[in-house]
Amino acid sequence: MTIQDRTGTAEVEPGVVGKGRWIERWTPEDETFWEGKGKPIAFRNLVFSIVAEHIGFSVWLLWSIVVVKMYGTFDESGALVAAGTNGWALTGSQGLTLLAVASGVGAFLRIPYTFAVPIFGGRNWTVVSALLLLIPTLGLAWVVGRPETSFGVLVAIAATAGFGGGNFASSMANITFFYPDKQKGWALGLNAAGGNIGVAVAQKLVPFVIGLGGIGLAAAGLVYVPLAIAAAVLAFLFMDNLREAKADPKPTARSLRHGHTWLMAFLYIGTFGSFIGYSAAFPTLLSVVFERTDIALTWGFLGALVGSLARPYGGKLADRFGGSIVTIIAFVAMAAAGYAAVVGVQQESLGLFFASFIALFALTGIGNGSTYRMIPSIFNRLRDTKGDGSEESALDFKRRSAGAVGIISSIGAFGGFAIPFVYMWSRETFDGSIVPALQIYVGVFLVMAALTWVFYLRKGSPMANV
Repeated sequence: MTIQDRTGTAEVEPGVVGKGRWIERWTPEDETFWEGKGKPIAFRNLVFSIVAEHIGFSVWLLWSIVVVKMYGTFDESGALVAAGTNGWALTGSQGLTLLAVASGVGAFLRIPYTFAVPIFGGRNWTVVSALLLLIPTLGLAWVVGRPETSFGVLVAIAATAGFGGGNFASSMANITFFYPDKQKGWALGLNAAGGNIGVAVAQKLVPFVIGLGGIGLAAAGLVYVPLAIAAAVLAFLFMDNLREAKADPKPTARSLRHGHTWLMAFLYIGTFGSFIGYSAAFPTLLSVVFERTDIALTWGFLGALVGSLARPYGGKLADRFGGSIVTIIAFVAMAAAGYAAVVGVQQESLGLFFASFIALFALTGIGNGSTYRMIPSIFNRLRDTKGDGSEESALDFKRRSAGAVGIISSIGAFGGFAIPFVYMWSRETFDGSIVPALQIYVGVFLVMAALTWVFYLRKGSPMANV
């Protein structure tokens, strides 16, 4: 079957790549087209989307490991005993501020990045977003060699790392258009996991590269400059734009009328927000709480790696048993792991603290997969109860679900902004202790578990067992 293109002057078959690598017509739900032509095109775009998103996540969390080398050593009176690398003497609170700002900017940018794909094209925006990573990487390389720089300027440069956080939203929005409904979960899960692993790769790679070439901390930014350029070039050469991916804010606006959108956003703060917040803060906690910078630089990446690898399994478990039951179990287990971390700090047991956080990371990954799985199930239930049964109504609720995913992913990412600040507040208020912060997290996880039960598991709830 053929249709006229947007100019009305020619007929275009589905999947034909035209000028500027624009595909005028894309029909993934047509099984004949999908199996014969669509699948390899979609997979090619998925592969290079993962590459760009992976680099984006890596840049987003670069400061999580760089600040570990910038901390000063202070005595009990607060006097500086020894400076860190290049003469820097950041306090723990200053380091946590840098991490929070970078995370917060990345979370905020997820909203405009979501709409950038339909406006500019998935391939075009992937090129642009990859090149934007040159700003935080070159900025980091420049500033780390200048310890006389004011803290305000340092915060501003760290904030630009948020460009990497926005990449997740545009990458997910792009790939969702390429795949048929029955394969979206697999494709989006693979895309998300490939990006999330970038956190662990950065935290493992950076300590290694800063010891090479004699340029020290600047290497942390410079090593990602050619990688960002390579991601942009590969996207330019091998990715495609879809003409049918239209930007329509109305369904997204309608999704905000549903209380479940806001409730799921809150729950997502507990899963993905915890993952990104803990990923940013974990090396710093090892360094400033236990004074084990060596472990922070050598093994701090393990948390992010475990959390990333666990995410697809959370989705699989949710497919089998239901998203709500997996989510509530994850929250209760996260509370238990958080309590174990409290005991680890109180007993000054690095081993117990480290093991507890690895468990927390694994559980955040599982919760990421299960909560993400709940969102379309909730909107399918809303479609069945509030829709009029027409194809137009079904399409509207499908678009509301897609819009809700963008909003929820953005709000959830603000957990990465809040968590470092809660640690900072705890240390400043309770004589350097992070125990009150950990206790707050335990309480929040239990509240989230209770809300999951009330709205999504309790017998008689309209959304039971989504």
